This record gives sequence, structure tokens and C-alpha cells, in this order.
Amino acid sequence: MHDIKAIRENPDAFDAALARRGDAPVTGEILALDTARRGMINAAETAQAEQNKASKLVGAAKASGDDAEFERLRALVTEKKAEVAQMQADAKDLDAKLTDKLARIPNLPADDVPEGADENDNVEVNRWGDVPSYDFAPKEHFEIASVAASMDFETAAKISGARFVMLKGAVARIHRALAQFMIDTHVDHNGLTEYVTPVLVRDEAMYGTDKLPKFGDDSYQTTNGWWLIPTSEVTLTYSVAGDVLEEATLPRRMTAHTLCFRSEAGSAGRDTSGMLRQHQFEKVEMVSITHPDASDDEQKRMLGCAENLLERLGVPYRTVLLCTGDMGFGARRTFDIEAWLPGQNAYREISSVSTTGEFQARRMNARFKPADGGKPQFVHTLNGSGLAVGRCLIAVLENGQQADGSVQLPDVLAPYLGGKTLLGTDGVLV
Repeated sequence: MHDIKAIRENPDAFDAALARRGDAPVTGEILALDTARRGMINAAETAQAEQNKASKLVGAAKASGDDAEFERLRALVTEKKAEVAQMQADAKDLDAKLTDKLARIPNLPADDVPEGADENDNVEVNRWGDVPSYDFAPKEHFEIASVAASMDFETAAKISGARFVMLKGAVARIHRALAQFMIDTHVDHNGLTEYVTPVLVRDEAMYGTDKLPKFGDDSYQTTNGWWLIPTSEVTLTYSVAGDVLEEATLPRRMTAHTLCFRSEAGSAGRDTSGMLRQHQFEKVEMVSITHPDASDDEQKRMLGCAENLLERLGVPYRTVLLCTGDMGFGARRTFDIEAWLPGQNAYREISSVSTTGEFQARRMNARFKPADGGKPQFVHTLNGSGLAVGRCLIAVLENGQQADGSVQLPDVLAPYLGGKTLLGTDGVLV
């Protein structure tokens, strides 16, 4: 959500920032609605004052015996009352239209975000690890001999349809180990507080975290109105909705491991093989609520937390700064981390770390009280994958594959796998 006052004060700068995203100017329509809304509010207040004035005179006319004046004033009060009610209704309708328009405008990009049309214009800012070489043709995760039998797409399709998977045996355990490794690292080394959150949320939570009204088709809604979360960004971020936090309690750093649900609207034909793009998946999320002055440094810290997980797992990756045309709706700046997948011979996204500035905070009225006693200010909110568990499983399996179809697993997972570090060709941990 945007500050209408800032749009009034500098509409050209606002449209110019949107143009960097490739979006058309909007301030003309926004300011016309705002002017009409404020005009209707003023008219209603004027009519209300006239009604109040006439109401006071009605009693005096009655007491003086001036029946004609009494009837005139009583009719005027009735007329003004109806006018006020209609004007207030019109002002409320204009306010709703203005709010809806503002809610559909994306966040403005930070000044250091590169301009571009799509992912081809993203800028690489970091690369870690040597891309492995093999003396055999590396396979995709679902083709690896030790994995194939434990990654069951056919049974999942029988139960739920396309873009679902059932994991079993050692592969299911490795998946669970990865999630536990991520959570433990965030809690024990990165200073995040672990949460267990609902996966069903109300409209307000989706709206406050900029998933509604524009992107309802990307998520699933139950018949009684709850939404299945696309990520625990929604629950963790919205946990401070309506709050006025003490400045001393910032930053608030949170993490959660949850199921996530996405309809993948508009992705027909993309990544249909394997478990790269699923309707249901698991993710470990990081969310920070910060002082505005600290949010840029906090984004760098969160990015480092996600990158470190891949380094500890020995998965090569590259980090890119997304251009204006590839950023998400609510983001002010986003870094994507892309893990190397030998089976695809490509880097693929495994984490996005974004700052939204005060964009989400305005939508959900989340503020903090400055230590110096000044007026409450909006917090800044940030979110990042730390990491997507299923995609991390893919990266670990593909990078660790051996010529015989076994998989060498990262040593850091050994404590979660009973000390075992090899997925044998028979699909059993060794």
C-alpha cells in the first residue's frame, strides 16, 4: 500500500518509479478519486453543519409559536439528514475505490535495483562453489537409480492429481533432515526465533501481506473462506498487524517450517517433470520486522543466512539481484539464490530474499514507537526462503549423484541420518 500524501506531493516521481517496472502511469486516476473523495467528505461535513444549525432552530420556532417556521425548519432538517447520509455513503464508496486502486499498485523499486524487462536482465552479484564435473551424464533427481523408487509421482497423481509427489523411505528421511538442519541452523547460529504457525489464514492476513486482492488466483481458498498459505511469510509477517512495537524490541527475527500451497496459476507447461514446481511443498521461511534505518543491512544479513546453508551443504550457487521487471509485486528489492542442478545443467532458484520497506506495514498498520518518544512510525518487513526444502533436496541429490546411481550426502546431514552419509543404489542409507 502506498501513502496517498506522497502521491499528492510528487505524482511525477511516483509514475516515474512505476515506469521503471514497466507499468503505466496511475497518478491521474488516483488523484482524481482522491479529489472526489475529499470533496464529498467536505460537502457532507458542510451539510451536517447546516443540519445541526437547523436542528437547534427547530426548538426555538416551536417555542415561539411560529408554526410555519417550525415546519420549514423541520423539513430542512429532514432534507439535510438525507443529504448527509447520501454524501457519506458516496464518500465511503469513493474511499473503497481509492483503497482498492492503491492496493493493486506494486511496490516502488529501490534506487539501486537495475532496470530490465525480465530474468535475462538480472545482475549476478555472487557465485560460490565449483560446478561439479562427471565422467557420466548426470541425471535429473527423479531419474537417479537410488531415488526413483522412493519418489512416487504416479501414486500422488492417483490421490491428488498432477504436481504432487509422495516421498518414502530414505528420500523422505533426507527431506526431513534438510528441514531440521535449516531450522536448527537458523535458531542456533542465526539468532532467529522458531515458530509453528497455522497454514489456514483469513482474508486480512493475505491482504496485509500483499497476496490479495490481485493474486487470489495464485492461492487456494477453502469453502468456508480460509486461505491455504503460499508461504509462512503470511503468518509470520501478519503476526505484528495492528501492533505498535517498542523500538528496543526491533529487529524481530522469525523462522518457521511449514507446508505451503500454490495453485501455480499461469505456469502450465513449466517444470512438469519431477518435483521442482509443486502445488504442495515445504519451506523454511525467514521473516524480519525492523527499524526503517536497519532494513537494508537486515536484507544482507538474511541473504547471508540463506547462502550459508547452501555452502554448508556443499551446493554450488549464484546470487542475482532481480531487475525491475522480474521483481515480485510487494518487493522493493529482491535477491534470488539459484542452486546448481547438474541434471538440468542450469542454476535454478532456491531462495528469494526481499525487502518490502513499509509496503506491507501500511497494509496491516504495523508500527513501532521510537525510543525518543516521537510519533509511531511504520516498521519495515523482510522475508526470505531459508530454504525451499524440496528444491534443496533436488540440489543435494543431483550434486551428490555417483556413476553407479548412489548419492553422496553432505556431512552436515549425518547427525540427522543416524550418522549415515550415502544413499545406496538400493535406496537405503549407508
